[in-house]
Amino acid sequence: MSETKNSRFPIYAAIFTVVFKLLFLLTHYIQEDAFITWRVAQNLLDYGVIGFNGDTKISASTTHLYVFVSYIFNLVFGKEYFIEPLLIFNSILFTTGTLLLSHLLLKNPWHKAIFIFLIGILPPAIKISILGMEYGILFFLEMVLLYYGFYKGKKTVLVLLPVLIMFTRIDTVIFLGIVFLVDLFWNRKIRWNYIFGGILGVLFTLSFNWFYFGELVNNTITAKKLLYEQDFTFSQHLSYFFASFGNFWGMLKVPGNFNPITIIVLLFELVCFVYLIRQKQNRNYFLWMIFIFGWVKQIIFISQKSLFDWYYWVPQLLLFVPVLIFILEQKEKRNVWLSLLIIFYILPMLAFQTVHSIATGNGEWNYRRTIGIFLNQYEKDKNQWILLEPAGYVPYFSGLKTIDEVGLVDKQIQEEIKKDKTNYWINTVKTRKPKYLLSYKNLYDGNNSEYYQTHYKLLKEFRVKDHLKSDYKILEKIYKLKPSGTDYNLYIRLD
Repeated sequence: MSETKNSRFPIYAAIFTVVFKLLFLLTHYIQEDAFITWRVAQNLLDYGVIGFNGDTKISASTTHLYVFVSYIFNLVFGKEYFIEPLLIFNSILFTTGTLLLSHLLLKNPWHKAIFIFLIGILPPAIKISILGMEYGILFFLEMVLLYYGFYKGKKTVLVLLPVLIMFTRIDTVIFLGIVFLVDLFWNRKIRWNYIFGGILGVLFTLSFNWFYFGELVNNTITAKKLLYEQDFTFSQHLSYFFASFGNFWGMLKVPGNFNPITIIVLLFELVCFVYLIRQKQNRNYFLWMIFIFGWVKQIIFISQKSLFDWYYWVPQLLLFVPVLIFILEQKEKRNVWLSLLIIFYILPMLAFQTVHSIATGNGEWNYRRTIGIFLNQYEKDKNQWILLEPAGYVPYFSGLKTIDEVGLVDKQIQEEIKKDKTNYWINTVKTRKPKYLLSYKNLYDGNNSEYYQTHYKLLKEFRVKDHLKSDYKILEKIYKLKPSGTDYNLYIRLD
């Protein structure tokens, strides 16, 4: 009876972790790009088309599977009420993934329970759960593949899960490839079911892109490459990498290029990993998978100048897994080790993320969202266009048709970038004549000021400093400690 009770500890821990993290919903910290996916889902609901602006097809979201999941939540709960249920769903899926991971790597139920909670309250885990991105679903699917496919040997899982994983994000080919290679070297045989699943995943995703959108890869990838691509020498690539990895390899991003805390944590992760694999246990099979993937994913994305935080959430967590296992399995002075970890790392990270979530939630939800709400009330014709960057909060809450600077939600601007990358913004304004412009800059100063003064009127200024107040003094201190957001000028066309 006692053993049965103990075996339930990981499940209790998972439930408690989900409930604990729901407190972060109060911060309203939701990632900008989540609103792109959700608008695509609502566009599918309204027009029957996967797009962003009416009946024009475009893969504006990086994730197809999450678009369909978001579509279902919009359908069930309605556009006004789907967000919280979806965020709770994401949190449950992610935490279930950590439960499966604990089964792969640990035996003691108490160790599993502590593992689930501690990894669940680290900054990347909190962001995966409540920021509205697709990584909760993705982490869950990846752990289901490892647990039921490679641990339990379910052949159906080996075929089906690669399809779902790749349909969630096409760059998961990195994860699937690392898992294949480790399995091949470990077992000295090929799992043909998994090979078939991988091929099916590639064919299904690329075929969907091709037959529905007329492209092989998502438009988001094409747009970012077109605008952000630059020619670097090898030495410039190398210096850029070393300047960047200190902030993106670890869980704490600090001002400046170099983060020494990350170096210390990285070295400790390596030491713990080497210590664990020297024990020659069966779990080493999965440790190799997650640790190599963590390294490879980070190296590839940093080397490609991919500096968006969410690319690194899952690798950051997986690289930290050996640290938790190492400390939990110490036979002597385990409580001392665990206390030191919690006091000097887990709690400071949790505090950092709490402050970050409150401040950023204020800057996004209480500030940037108000721009969209203002436009929604001001402009009743939702067929009018706005040119801006980024394409998340403001288009979602305004309901206006949108041209974004990068071209994620509108392909026509990509043609202007190809023709004249330097002047593509003003050329788009002159050619498309959008009714609204939302700019970080004062368009009446600098180049083309005469054109803007002739054809556009400043409608309203939006300033971050106007949103740093609260009835609660502690919140106001956090807002002012870490102001989040960008000052905007909103212009309306005169003619």
